[in-house]
Amino acid sequence: MYAQFFGLQHDPFSIAPDPRYLFMSERHREALAHLLYGLDGGGGFVLLSGEIGAGKTTVCRCFLEQVPKNCHVAYIFNPKLSAQELLQTVCDEFHIPVRHEGPGVPSFKDCVDPLNAFLLQAHAAGQHCVLIIDEAQSLSADVLEQLRLLTNLETSERKLLQIILIGQPELRHMLARPELEQLAQRVIARFHLGALTEAETAEYIRHRLGVAGLSGALPFTARALRRIHLLARGVPRRINLLCGRALLGAYAHRKSSVDHRMVEQAAREVFDQTGAPQPASRRRAVAWAAGLALGGVLLGVGAVALNDHHPGWLAAAPTSPVPAAEVPRAAANAGTAPPTRASEPATGDARPVAAVAPNAGASAPTATMPAATTASVPPTHLTDFAALWPTLLRQPDDAWRALAPAWNLALTEGDPCEAAAGQQVQCFSSSKLSLAMIRQLGRPGLLTLRTRDGRTAYAVLMGLTERDALLQDHERRLAVPLSVLARAWQGDFATFWRVPPGGFRPLADGSTGTGVDWLAQRLALAENGPAPNGPQTLDAKLKARIQAFQIAQGLTADGRPGAMTYMQLNRATGVAEPRLQTE
Repeated sequence: MYAQFFGLQHDPFSIAPDPRYLFMSERHREALAHLLYGLDGGGGFVLLSGEIGAGKTTVCRCFLEQVPKNCHVAYIFNPKLSAQELLQTVCDEFHIPVRHEGPGVPSFKDCVDPLNAFLLQAHAAGQHCVLIIDEAQSLSADVLEQLRLLTNLETSERKLLQIILIGQPELRHMLARPELEQLAQRVIARFHLGALTEAETAEYIRHRLGVAGLSGALPFTARALRRIHLLARGVPRRINLLCGRALLGAYAHRKSSVDHRMVEQAAREVFDQTGAPQPASRRRAVAWAAGLALGGVLLGVGAVALNDHHPGWLAAAPTSPVPAAEVPRAAANAGTAPPTRASEPATGDARPVAAVAPNAGASAPTATMPAATTASVPPTHLTDFAALWPTLLRQPDDAWRALAPAWNLALTEGDPCEAAAGQQVQCFSSSKLSLAMIRQLGRPGLLTLRTRDGRTAYAVLMGLTERDALLQDHERRLAVPLSVLARAWQGDFATFWRVPPGGFRPLADGSTGTGVDWLAQRLALAENGPAPNGPQTLDAKLKARIQAFQIAQGLTADGRPGAMTYMQLNRATGVAEPRLQTE
C-alpha cells in the first residue's frame, strides 16, 4: 500500500522468507559457520538456538544452499511426533522404504534396521547424512533419547548420522536436564543466535529498503532507528512488523519520513506496548551503544551509507599472503603509535601498484577468523579522559607499527605503509567513519584523538562493545567508555587491509584480468553461488552483483569496488585478517 508513496517496487518488510532480502549479520555468519563445521565434525549433534524471529530459519536456508552434493539431508519442521512417528518420518525424508513383517504392531526395529543399512551404504559411497529438526524445543524427552540412540549408528571412524537441532532458547535448558546429559555430551558445536545490535538493525533496515528499490534518503530519522531497535529488541521479524506499520502510518498522514513518535504508535498497534520512557540508566546504555555525537559528527547508525571511494588510503604492492594460522590474536607493542596518512586525490583513486604473478593469491579462506585480542586478562578500566591521554601514542608512524602485530606484519624503519605494501597489505584511512561502520568493518585500527587545545594523539582500537572501546596500551588492554572517547574522537579511523592478487587498482567498466576474476570469485563465495567459469569482465551484470553486495554491507551502492568493498569481501569470504573484539 505504501510502497509507491516511498518510491519502492516491493514491500520491503514482508515477513515472508524472500531470498532477495537475505541479510546476514556477523552472528548469522557465525551461526552458519557452526552448521557447516558440523558437516565435517564426525557426526553427533549440532545445536542452534535463538529467540523467535531471530533468523534461525534464514541461517538454515543458507546452510541448505551450501550443503555439498554428496550429502543426504532430511528436514523435519514439525517435530511434535512420537518417537515411532519421528523414526518413520526420518525414513520417509531419506526415501527409505519401511515394511513391517510378521505378527504384532510395527516397532522401532522396523525403521532402525533399514535406516542403519542406508547410512552404512551412504558411508561406503563417501556420502554424508544430515538430519535437521526445526522447532526442536517441541521434542519430548523420550524423542530426544531416541535421537541420541540414532547417533549410536557408527563405524570405527565416525558416526553415520549428523543431527542438527534448531530451536528456541528453551531447547538449551532442555539439554541441561540431568536425564539428557548423555545427549548433551554428544553436542559437538552449539551456537545461540542473539538479536541484532543497534548498528545492525539500521543496516538491516537500509538493506531491505535498498533491495525494495529505495533510491533516495532513508525514510526513518536517526532517533526513529534507535527506537525501532529498542522496541523490536533487535529481532528481525519484530523489526519487519514495526517498520512496515510505521511506514503505513507515515503514508496515511502523507509524511515522507518516519519519526520516533510514529514508531512508538506503530509499536502500540503491532506489539500492544507503549513507547514509555526508559529509566535513566537504560537511556544511558542505549546512548553508549548508539555512539555519541561530538562536534556535530554523528557516530550512530543513522549516518548515510559511506562511499568507499573517498580519499585517504594508500596503495600497497602485494606479495605473499600470511597464513590464517599465523595471524596472532593479540596486538601489542610498547610505546608505538597511530596514524593519519596523506589523502589521495579527490577522485578517490588509489596510486597504481606493480602487478604480481597471478598465483600470488590472497590469504586462503578460514572457517573462523582470529579475534583481535585475547580476553584472558581483564582490561583496565579508564573512566576519564585525563587518565586516557598519557597512554596514547604521539607519532603516526609509531601508531601503524603498534597496530602491525595484529596483522603479523614486520614493519622495519621507514614508512610503515610502504613496508606493509611489500607484504600484500595496504593502509587505509578515513576522516568520516562512524562507530557503526567501524563495527561493520570489524577490524582493529587506529583512532585519531584531538584535544580542544589542538594536541593530537592516537589510540590502537582492538575492540568495541556496546559501552566501551577496547584499546591496546603497551602490554595492557584498556576499556574506555564511548562517552569518554567521544570527547576527542571526530571520526578519524585507519587500518590495514589485505589486497587481492595482482594488487589493488580502480577497475574501469569492461576491465578484465586477475583482479576482475578474483572479484567475481569472491562475490560468488559471498553469495553462496557457483564459482564463475573462465575469464570475467566487469560488465553490467557483475556491477549489479557488486551493487547488491554493497547494499548488504551498508556502503554506497554504485557498483564500483573500492577499498571498503574489498574489505567487506575479505570479511565475508574468510580471508585471513584479524577481527575486532565485540565482547
